[in-house]
Amino acid sequence: MPRPLLDPSFCSSVLCVSSIGERQAFSMKIYTKTGDAGKTGLFGGVRVAKDDIRVEAYGTIDELNSALGMAAALGADPSESSLLAEFQNDLFVLGAELACIPEKREQIKLRLIETGDIERLEHHIDSLDTHLQPLKNFILPGGHPVAAALHHARTVCRRAERRVLSLSNVQEVAPHLLVYLNRLGDLLFVMARHAQSTRGQEDVLWCPRQKS
Repeated sequence: MPRPLLDPSFCSSVLCVSSIGERQAFSMKIYTKTGDAGKTGLFGGVRVAKDDIRVEAYGTIDELNSALGMAAALGADPSESSLLAEFQNDLFVLGAELACIPEKREQIKLRLIETGDIERLEHHIDSLDTHLQPLKNFILPGGHPVAAALHHARTVCRRAERRVLSLSNVQEVAPHLLVYLNRLGDLLFVMARHAQSTRGQEDVLWCPRQKS
């Protein structure tokens, strides 16, 4: 049986992507004991420390995916839920690429993140932004629970972007992955404002302190 693309700590589903790109059902134990010494396996057979910069990068992508799921669970409407599920699927692929050593990237038989995905995000931004009032002030994260969760996801996305940037400074990373994350952060900001607006609530404006 082909080895799963991701180790169980990242891929909790029993339906994983194999090293030849086929979707196959695996009976995966929740605990394997192979990581008890602080090591984990990358796709390609290399074992690294769990605080390795690559693991930190794809681990933060996993955290972002969870934040999007939380936003959906807090009461996202059908259109918001559809978008969030779309991004979650994208992030699983993006995480898979980051969990692969560069020399083995061609063995991932998936359609990886590409420029067309970035253009798709830009289309979503432009479409949602047409329904919003022009932004004239800084706004505070908060408001409706869905909006607040989207703001939180946005900040996790920005951290994920920073982690992937740090990885790209020392190892090969496809440049468009950073562009995708940057654009996703922008989109989550717009989605948070849109979620607030469609629920009849105003943006929570920042009130700067006046200099005495």
